[in-house]
Amino acid sequence: MPTVRISSVVCSPNVKYIRWKVHEDWVTQLNYYDSIQVVISASIHEPTALVIGCTTGTTNVEQKMKEIKDVTKDGKVRKCHQASLGLPQRRAEGDQTVFQVHKGVKAFSFCKRNNLLLTGGMDRIIRMWNPYVPGKPTGMLKSHPAPVFYLHVAAEEKRIFSMSTDNTVKIWDLENHNCLFSACPKASGIQGELTACHYLSNLKALCVATDSISVLHLRMRARSDTHLVVSHKEPVVCCRYNKTFGHVVSCSEGSVIKVWDFETGMLLSEFIGAHGNAEITCLTFDSSGRRLITGGRDGCLRIWNYNNGHCLKTLTQDEKHNEVCDCTYVEMYQNKYIIAVGWDRRINMYFDSPHDFHHFWKPQPHWPDDLIRGHKDDILCVVQCPPSLLATSSYDGEIIIWNMISGHMYCKLNTPVLTHHSEDPEDRSVSHLTFLKTRAAKFESKAASLISNGPQGSVIFWSLFSGAQLIASFIPSRGKSQISSIVVTTGDTCAYVADCLGYVYSYDIQDYALEGPEQEPPKNVKFWRAHVNAVTSLELIEKEKVLLSSSVDCTVRLWSMDGEYIGTFGQSELWDVFTSASWKHPMVPYEILMDPQSMPVHQGLAEDVSALQIDHMEEDKIIQEKSSAKVGV
Repeated sequence: MPTVRISSVVCSPNVKYIRWKVHEDWVTQLNYYDSIQVVISASIHEPTALVIGCTTGTTNVEQKMKEIKDVTKDGKVRKCHQASLGLPQRRAEGDQTVFQVHKGVKAFSFCKRNNLLLTGGMDRIIRMWNPYVPGKPTGMLKSHPAPVFYLHVAAEEKRIFSMSTDNTVKIWDLENHNCLFSACPKASGIQGELTACHYLSNLKALCVATDSISVLHLRMRARSDTHLVVSHKEPVVCCRYNKTFGHVVSCSEGSVIKVWDFETGMLLSEFIGAHGNAEITCLTFDSSGRRLITGGRDGCLRIWNYNNGHCLKTLTQDEKHNEVCDCTYVEMYQNKYIIAVGWDRRINMYFDSPHDFHHFWKPQPHWPDDLIRGHKDDILCVVQCPPSLLATSSYDGEIIIWNMISGHMYCKLNTPVLTHHSEDPEDRSVSHLTFLKTRAAKFESKAASLISNGPQGSVIFWSLFSGAQLIASFIPSRGKSQISSIVVTTGDTCAYVADCLGYVYSYDIQDYALEGPEQEPPKNVKFWRAHVNAVTSLELIEKEKVLLSSSVDCTVRLWSMDGEYIGTFGQSELWDVFTSASWKHPMVPYEILMDPQSMPVHQGLAEDVSALQIDHMEEDKIIQEKSSAKVGV
């Protein structure tokens, strides 16, 4: 990075340099506010605790008159001008506003919208000021147990955020000055000496730097809309149906596991802190359905008796604790395994023997092919096709098919690079795979036997046996949104794909890509919006002819296979899944009904799914043109 010294700046003809002498002690904070074109600075020196001053030359009339007298007859300013020597100037009294605060100011925050200035310091009191009236504060907020280190006014949220040197975080109401929330270090988990804070308004998160960086996601208020129903307080990462007990199990980012009754939607049990403070990333069941297996960002797999929330075992890969991205339970020739993949880029197989505990804690030795020719990037997905095929996909777009009996690589597939997105490595990530199991059973078949998601919201069909290759690709999503989940029916007759906009699309694939490459997409049977945010998991419960979905929007929902809305887990009214009269249909979730992106397209375009592609930038442009036209009127 280039270094520019102040001595060089002073000599530059293109830079106006003014050095102000403002405080008599260390400057603790400094901000420039372009909206009012001033510099606000703070110090622990009580007489000049906070100063609001002009940035450029003086605006004071008397001071300007004095400068005019200093100009020589030929119009040149005398050589001994203070600025040219780099000596600090003192602002005229009319060019600055000085606030005197007991024990000085350590931190401040200014909000032009509310004409509000906040100061805090060693005396642990947050003072509220009118920035043009320095004599007396308009209010005081007291309750911090230590000196105030950081302040921020969030005008849109009508909140004030403060933090003290003992790592206590507080949230205040901007209007009535009440303390709404307080978190001590034990609650927030922030340890070490506080060095910096920053509030991210877009994320509604407070970033705190000590000996590590902590991000506190702040949920300002409870959902005020009574129409909204949620299953979890945090985004739902995954959900699965347990046919042994007739339960639905869902996991959230907050490391909370909930167990629901599938037939009625009733909450049966929940347990928190399943992976400590780490997020749960995946879940599966053993072959009996009696044990739940979860993977997390802490690099651990945990085996649960999920009916009572008891953790039976914790499995670890190594000391590095690489994040687990996906897991599956495999039964192969009387042997049972838990397979986990993630950021360590290896296939970790844990031998599941209820009687032999010593072989259970650590993964089996890795396959030689995996170590030498395996993935070079983080593995995102793993799926099995009985009896012996395993497929894994990674962040760089690579898909590998494995022979589980020999541990050898069967074939390797590479996701195509799209021209104008070739420089974006994220665009190639493959996070979802699904085998077409009836086709994969015919090893010599030319038909596509694997489906994956791909770049720009595409769905890709792969042939594995008669030359591993891509034989079909199409984009179902309305806005080319990334495909986030794929499931197929048992007989491989119908495929359901979901995207990051919350849409679910149903395709007839019974005769699709059977004889080789396809140029057209399969027939779209149905599509509907299931969630207002990204769908995180889909599961078909074919015996009952329903579809289970979960989403980042904190909900888990049931649908008929035709897209009829049955209900959201967590709603007050219970349903009977076998009695359609108890379903929510023909109603749809309230937030979907109100979301602008749910607006239907013209009926004439509905026959061709490819015509449903919407250019959101064009929509925005039209809206702007209409609004500007209204202003003109």
